[in-house]
Amino acid sequence: MKVFQIGAAGGVGRRLARLLTEHGDAVTGMLRNPAQADTVRACGAAPLAGDLVDDSVQVLAAKMAGHDAVVFSAGAHGTGIELTTAIDGAGLEKAADAAARAGVSRFVLVSVFPDALRGQEPNEGFEHYIKVKKSADVYLTHTDLDWLIVRPGSLLDQPGTGRVTAGPAIEYGDVPREDVAAFIDAALHELALSRVIVELTTGETPVADAVARLLPATGPRAC
Repeated sequence: MKVFQIGAAGGVGRRLARLLTEHGDAVTGMLRNPAQADTVRACGAAPLAGDLVDDSVQVLAAKMAGHDAVVFSAGAHGTGIELTTAIDGAGLEKAADAAARAGVSRFVLVSVFPDALRGQEPNEGFEHYIKVKKSADVYLTHTDLDWLIVRPGSLLDQPGTGRVTAGPAIEYGDVPREDVAAFIDAALHELALSRVIVELTTGETPVADAVARLLPATGPRAC
């Protein structure tokens, strides 16, 4: 597949880019900060300048044209309410519209677990982030795209185990970024895993088996 990554230099994004390219996919990694180009390139992806805030739908669509799938794992990462709205919210909407315009139907969104950090003191910025991410999920589900929404638990930088728990509704927990990337790598290519929301934490099921268990009994299989 030719995969267009938005957020390719991020914690999940760069791990996913490495997996995709190791498995033979061609990856274009869109980045806002030119200083991230070497990071994207080191993961095997081709860096491409782009900006979810400033680029129009038409400009983003032109960048996406010719790809088979879009993976959106970008985020404002605590840089403020305004940027959270612009990137995690409006940016996702713009990317989804651009994918539709470019004829790229497969769209994977890395979202957030509904119970994320609920044991901590209320924080206005984080509550806004959760609200924006939920609205972005809703927007994507109302499109005609071949979407898949992955909601990982609290993200860890420790090495992945290759084993997860995945389902439409599971108990909250942690998950290494490596395992999130591995799950998306496998799920992206299973075309029958479409128009579903999957919650994801660490667990006991090998990633490939976890993806297989989510597939419907019939339908198109891996590309």
